[in-house]
Amino acid sequence: MALSTTPAVDAGRSVLPVIVVTGMAFEARIARGKGVEVVYAARADLLERALSEAVARGCSGIVSFGTAGGLAPDLEPGALIVAEAVEGPFGFGRLETDRAWADRLAAALSAGPLAARLRRGLMAAVTAPLVSADDKRVLHRSTGALAVDMESHIAGATAAAHGLPFAVCRAVVDPAWRTLPSAATAGLRDDGTTALGPILRELLRQPSQLGALIQVAVDARAARTSLVQARRAMGEAGVLRLGGG
Repeated sequence: MALSTTPAVDAGRSVLPVIVVTGMAFEARIARGKGVEVVYAARADLLERALSEAVARGCSGIVSFGTAGGLAPDLEPGALIVAEAVEGPFGFGRLETDRAWADRLAAALSAGPLAARLRRGLMAAVTAPLVSADDKRVLHRSTGALAVDMESHIAGATAAAHGLPFAVCRAVVDPAWRTLPSAATAGLRDDGTTALGPILRELLRQPSQLGALIQVAVDARAARTSLVQARRAMGEAGVLRLGGG
């Protein structure tokens, strides 16, 4: 599934949009804005297809935006990461972000309430949700990454293949020490939307998850607040405009 906006117009001439890549529908809603085209899906092949179609329409750069699982043990929910590179799974290798663009993103986010939550460093990417604290600990030890998501390697590989600038801005939703209850991921649909029915069925099957699920909701609110503030700061600083002067 892909969402799009009309490309920006600068001094009477068209400026190609930046593509924002997310995994979830709520992240896509936050990312929308003038001069931005948003693509999202939770399933990798759907996301790759939507992103390829968006790139074919023309763009000036690709940014991975949304939530991430914490790997560094000192990162609280809501911590914001501007990545210097992404350690991809399997054959993806390490994908470097565009240093100048990352610097501009970090500068924009450092100018307001996000400054204390901002970190720069390595992101990791995986092909399936990383839900246990033990698995997060292992990945952190092996990569040194601050956090992990399931979309940044797709965004980075596509950018590299097309010679496009690439950046990452992600907010920690579940910290490194938190193991997610199964109900937390039960309702995720392939297209990035969430179904309530499977979550309720999972809670009926194992009611003891309720407390952990409530904590997940608290963490998710902190991450969402950071994403909303980050998107606002990006828009005000104009860092999602590339190639238009």
